[in-house]
Amino acid sequence: MFFLGIGAGVIGAASRNIGLTPYQIGLLIAAQNVGFLLSVLVAGALADSYPKTRLLFFGSAILAAAFFLFYRWEPFSLNLVLMLFVGVGIGSYEGVTDALLLELHPRRGSLYININHLFVTAGALAIAVYLLFLQMNWRSSLTQSAAVVAVLAVAFLLLRPAAPAAPAAPAAPAAPATLVAEPPGLAERFRVLRSGSVMGILLVAAICAIGLEYGMGGILTTFLMELRGFDQVTSKLGLIALIGGTAAGRLLLGVLVRRERLVPVLIVLFGAAAVFTGLLFFVPLPGGLIYPLLVLCGLSFSSLLPFTIALAGLLHREIAGTAMGVVKLAIPVGGIVVPVIISLLSRYASFNAALGLLPVLGALSCVVLATVGRVVHERVGATAEE
Repeated sequence: MFFLGIGAGVIGAASRNIGLTPYQIGLLIAAQNVGFLLSVLVAGALADSYPKTRLLFFGSAILAAAFFLFYRWEPFSLNLVLMLFVGVGIGSYEGVTDALLLELHPRRGSLYININHLFVTAGALAIAVYLLFLQMNWRSSLTQSAAVVAVLAVAFLLLRPAAPAAPAAPAAPAAPATLVAEPPGLAERFRVLRSGSVMGILLVAAICAIGLEYGMGGILTTFLMELRGFDQVTSKLGLIALIGGTAAGRLLLGVLVRRERLVPVLIVLFGAAAVFTGLLFFVPLPGGLIYPLLVLCGLSFSSLLPFTIALAGLLHREIAGTAMGVVKLAIPVGGIVVPVIISLLSRYASFNAALGLLPVLGALSCVVLATVGRVVHERVGATAEE
């Protein structure tokens, strides 16, 4: 997942070094999101019926090759295809790793999923620091990343994780092989997921979570410099405060929150995100108070997506990979739709109207989760007793 963060952040970090135009940057990001969208859904569905380590091998091999070849030659069309395959590679990581962690750690799945996504934040931050602050050669950084991901591919090919140990039971005649349940087919899995409103609400909540995180990251420095009088250095310190709060929150909340408390905690976090972003954008605070408020914003954003993904897996344990893959469609969807809405509001209404979208997303998610909160809470609580 660290390399997922690198793959997601490499265009923003290296675009000036490569010499890309805004038009080319937009196309590359779009191609990556298309590859990610296709891969996360397919990989998540396959994770319910194929060995997860084998799927991670194929994803790592694709990502290593794409990293190694990206912009070794100049034609933009070739590199557009390579960025599509970067999306496929990182999408396979997103689609499989959480399902694997939930399988290996059924009682603390939300903790490990949170830590898993902490490494995405770390990877995006690392590539930015590596390229922008240390001024390293961007091509060398991708070659080194490709080498490490290739080693991971070999490790996944050789790895055979042991199945979770079953509890001891009195000796009894072996059950007939015909009684072993086969995993449901793909069509049956999607029929189950469509049968209720819960998955749709979780998908909406995940889109709002991604929108809050991506939207804040995209407009924060502009907001601080244009409306709060920050300069280039202090605005970047504000961004670091936000990322630091996100990283700390993913670790802290992952340790403290048990799976039977995921729903009420999510409602509180979305509500806190609405309040904190509203205070940040619409209350004129002294500069010294903005930094701790940004840390609180990061804390409130931190576990929104991981906990929503964990809920989907816990509600559909028998098809967890497919369920989490569906919710993860929110990552490319929210990452495209919300920034576009912010851009349109800024151009055709006002920057303040664009800023107001973020508190609205937090409040909207509070409402939609509250509508199914009791049902989901009871179902997740029942799994905690198994």
